Amino acid sequence: MARVTVVADDVQLDEPTLVEGLPGVGLVGKLATDHVVDQFDMTYYASIDCEGLPRISVYEEGSREVRPPVRLYADAERDLVALQSDVPVSASTATEFADCVTEWLVDNDGTPIFLSGLPREKEPGEIPSLYGIATGSAGQQLDDHDVGLPPERGAVSGPTGALIHEAAARDLDAYGLVVQSDPKFPDPEAAHILIEKGISPLTDLSIETDHLVERAEDISEQKEQLAQRMGEAGSDESSQAQPLRMFQ
Repeated sequence: MARVTVVADDVQLDEPTLVEGLPGVGLVGKLATDHVVDQFDMTYYASIDCEGLPRISVYEEGSREVRPPVRLYADAERDLVALQSDVPVSASTATEFADCVTEWLVDNDGTPIFLSGLPREKEPGEIPSLYGIATGSAGQQLDDHDVGLPPERGAVSGPTGALIHEAAARDLDAYGLVVQSDPKFPDPEAAHILIEKGISPLTDLSIETDHLVERAEDISEQKEQLAQRMGEAGSDESSQAQPLRMFQ
């Protein structure tokens, strides 16, 4: 049976916003959410226990404490919650997982921001595009903050898709942010766009992203070096990309 087990009873939340950081394309959701957790030094608030999730224990540098792989962190002052995951949620458990998280959102009057990457090879210097979808009445907020409309028909798959589906089924206000992302490598630049153009305006929070930008530059250099080593530099592989309508 899936359940959310609160471990920080002293943290009081009032209609919180939840930022979801499940692993996916470009790890954009995880990179963005991990950054928010670190930025605000958020408190470990609850574990998410679901049949099918790996029974592993996670520990941090310089600490003997162990924690489950899927957790909620909270910041009571900002009424912010982050879903942090160190493991993917399997397709076989996505429905139960989505039901569990959505039940917690309903019980706590929470509004989720779901994050997803759209696989796309980007040209050097190209800024990833961001657009938003919504359930309930959340679409108006996306309009108010100039978050773009989807440029084509598409679908969100995997556990993030299951979460959005469950929110829609319950007519829960929820945001879905989709950003163009590197399909092969972690994409901190796309995560930066998620925060700057999506999470920050929707939560009305100032979130510093310089560190993510620096990582984007480092990773870009590493990718170029890898391409050269593999003899792929100068290839026209990107010109063979087809329009993508399925993403996670």
